Amino acid sequence: MTNAVMDALVLHGPNAPFTLASIARPEPVAGQVLVRIKASSVNPLDLKIRSGNAAHAKHPFPAILGMDFAGTIEALGAGECGFAVGDDVYGLAGGVGGLQGSLAQFAAVDASLLAPKPSNLSMREAAALPLVFITAWEGLVDRAQVQARQKVLVLGAGGVGQMAIQIASAFGAEVFAVDTAAKGATIERLGATAIDREQTTPQEYVGDHTGGLGFDVVYDTVGGAALDTAFNVVRRFGHVVSCLGWSTHSLAPLSFRAATYSGVFTLLPMLTGEGRAHHGDIMREATRLVEAGKVVPFVDPRSFKLNAVADAHREIENRTAAGKIVIEITD
Repeated sequence: MTNAVMDALVLHGPNAPFTLASIARPEPVAGQVLVRIKASSVNPLDLKIRSGNAAHAKHPFPAILGMDFAGTIEALGAGECGFAVGDDVYGLAGGVGGLQGSLAQFAAVDASLLAPKPSNLSMREAAALPLVFITAWEGLVDRAQVQARQKVLVLGAGGVGQMAIQIASAFGAEVFAVDTAAKGATIERLGATAIDREQTTPQEYVGDHTGGLGFDVVYDTVGGAALDTAFNVVRRFGHVVSCLGWSTHSLAPLSFRAATYSGVFTLLPMLTGEGRAHHGDIMREATRLVEAGKVVPFVDPRSFKLNAVADAHREIENRTAAGKIVIEITD
């Protein structure tokens, strides 16, 4: 394997064009597995890294992007890792912190970050799940400890919001989601009550759906003013979670409700090495819920190959994607 090579997309600097290159195939060390990557999804964070506007991702150039992937284990590093050659796996395992991303034919990744791919999903569908599912799970389950019969409000019905709706519903919560009217049908299809943010004020939907008491759990997936809204619509002793709580906010509304707040920073285990096995555990929960029919990914139906990643990025920039865009790496 020492002399083996692979195709990969390399980015040599901010806003530089992707370069398809033949580079050395990595070899897995102890605790790693070599994965033949079949599919890699594109996240908005990839675009920020590409433009040089994601210092928090700490991904130096030259870089191989791509965080989410699905593929098949090709080789094992030394030691017991719980997987075997030929296993189909998926996870969030690279593309930040100097870790090789998934826009390549192979990647040597930390086995603790991976889980068996759901048997009822294609590689494309599985690759769409890891980042958004982990982000939703960490907020709702790890931080807020969502429970049956709670009233959960999700602000924003994008990728993370759609996962949050499905996870909260799977736990037996009554779920509401705020977004534009265009997202209403998707929200309702996922089993939540849709709230049109352009037609209904926070005061109105708190009154309509909670009798003025507020929601037990509020998950903000938007940030900025949406997080300020979350502080005002949570009930007393409730819990607010945000995956984009990066601005300056007044805590007074939260404090006067004796409510609590948690932030979610999904990249932390990859950046620090701490908590990686928990991400693998979360992905096993994703597999369980997907195979039980309680969680489904939303994937853009168009096919993009490795040489068309720039086109895929443009679709996200132009907000024309109909679901998560997935790059097919190998057949």
